Amino acid sequence: LPYRLRDDFLSPAEKSFYNVIKGMMANFFTICPKVSLADIFFVKRPNENKGAYNRINRKHVDFVICDPQTMTPLFAIELDDSSHDRADRVERDAFVDNVFEAAQFPLLHIPVQLSYNTSELGSLFKNALQKENRTINATEQSPSVPPAATLQTDTPQNPRDTVTNEAQQPFCPKCGTRMVLRTAKNGALSGRKFYGCTNYPKCRVILPFEEAR
Repeated sequence: LPYRLRDDFLSPAEKSFYNVIKGMMANFFTICPKVSLADIFFVKRPNENKGAYNRINRKHVDFVICDPQTMTPLFAIELDDSSHDRADRVERDAFVDNVFEAAQFPLLHIPVQLSYNTSELGSLFKNALQKENRTINATEQSPSVPPAATLQTDTPQNPRDTVTNEAQQPFCPKCGTRMVLRTAKNGALSGRKFYGCTNYPKCRVILPFEEAR
């Protein structure tokens, strides 16, 4: 097969910047280089948004900063060199910015430099983390909602109940798709019913059954 290992996985500028932020973040954050947008985002209501996946599938950002324990993405970094001044890159960057804005996920644009002021970078990173924390997160679980991993789909016994339940099922506040009724399988809340997103695990939004009706 005609495949060979590339010698330029990271450009010199990317490697230099990576070493800088690696020293800053130590073990407090995990740095993931060259991440595809399709690995960060998913398309809500794909049947209504055909082609949207292909628009992000071949695009990537230079770095994604993640929580080291959960690997939850916290914010992303785009390292901008002179190539970003080209007309095609300006258009591409505008689209990528819109994707991040639509998903309410922070993206930092850092100009390539010979050296970096770590204090200034630290301020930018702190601001990005604060923006991430301020984003309304519908997956935040109250004490009455079990972890999504403990949920299973609830199957109605009567076909007519299915129609009734569908009419009552809420739409996911994150995806806009209709949610499904599930039941906690174990733990202190075993047997409790909840609404879960049909896009799980890409979307982990869950709503209490009583509040959603």
